Amino acid sequence: MTLDPRALLRQLYDVAVASALPGRVLAARLPPPPARGRTLVLGAGKAGGAMAQALEAAWPADAPLSGLVITRYGHVPHGWRPRRLEVVEAAHPVPDAAGLAASERLLALTRGLTADDLVICLISGGGSALMSLPAAGLTLADKQAVNRALLASGASITEMNCVRKHLSAIKGGRLAAACAPARVLTLTISDVPGDDPAIIASGPTVADATTCADALAICRRYRIELPPAALAGLTSGAFETPKPGDPRLEGHSLVMLSTPQMSLEAAADAARAQGLAAHILSDEIEGESRVVGGVHAALARAVARRGEPFARPCVILSGGETTVTVQPDRPAGKGGRATEFLLGCAIALQGEPGVFGLAADTDGIDGVGPHAGALLTPTSLARARALGLNPQGLLDAHDSARFFEPLGDLLVPGPTFTNVNDFRALLIV
Repeated sequence: MTLDPRALLRQLYDVAVASALPGRVLAARLPPPPARGRTLVLGAGKAGGAMAQALEAAWPADAPLSGLVITRYGHVPHGWRPRRLEVVEAAHPVPDAAGLAASERLLALTRGLTADDLVICLISGGGSALMSLPAAGLTLADKQAVNRALLASGASITEMNCVRKHLSAIKGGRLAAACAPARVLTLTISDVPGDDPAIIASGPTVADATTCADALAICRRYRIELPPAALAGLTSGAFETPKPGDPRLEGHSLVMLSTPQMSLEAAADAARAQGLAAHILSDEIEGESRVVGGVHAALARAVARRGEPFARPCVILSGGETTVTVQPDRPAGKGGRATEFLLGCAIALQGEPGVFGLAADTDGIDGVGPHAGALLTPTSLARARALGLNPQGLLDAHDSARFFEPLGDLLVPGPTFTNVNDFRALLIV
């Protein structure tokens, strides 16, 4: 078999992303316009701009349509100018004033809705930061401080979003409650392990089974310093969210448009079309990025050396959301979950012959840098050391992008306009 490992891995990433693009999956899941009422579109997320574009294109030209969607800066599809919907750009992963102002306007649009009206909510990963409306007594600066602390703490996305929704005036089911008595349809693209809609973007349209006590326990576990108003609201239960069975959420429906598993299956099919065996480990892998990288390396090494548990040549795929825990007394370097995973994998592999890898975020941005992730080859460590780089030192400093950048192995696709979280592929030939 003749193949270009780097080109093949990039192809699998591109296929995984393409399978989750809103333009491919949204139109078929739209309901007909309401017979008497109006249709209001509300939403937030990294895929928000592309979802709004797909909805506008598919919605009947003679049917009323209006609304507001918030997306990340630079994540509005190139060359598209909304005609009936408004799309606002804001900051991610730490919220900013633009997101706050847009969220205030978005919530205000729910006033005056009737039972004849239809609300279509477009929700994707990143919505927690983009749709930022602090709970009573909290400021934007309070939310920013808590968000930064959570991002550096090593907390899982489930834990982070539990805290975020309880400190919000719009997430954790509150947006859906504000839409009552209108009918609400949520169209969502999952970026979380397990595809729990209550976690995606902190579930603005989904009843929340977690409690203020849960959020408080998470903050204590990770030593998150809470502003006085936040501590008081969680301790008293004043910040409690709408729960399952809340009558304001009755009759609402949700459709999962794309998931990490769907994208992994698309990549697996593409690998098999090239004559390779493809194995999906899981779409729900969590944990410290460098540790998960080491575990993947051990599996790849077993395949390369002993043909166990899979025969080579093959591709091993996985997804989910790993974490990077930053030490409070040490500033973080330049990198993200994907490059830290891959550098941990590289160090564990020590140049194992025949093992290649790619790790990247499907939204096109690995954390806050311009790269989505990187590529790994059997020569990566040797090439880096020849340039005077210290792989372990860069890993310890959370500076993984500076390992791959001088090698020319960073993956920089730009915003992809979707988000089904981490994509990892190991090729063993």
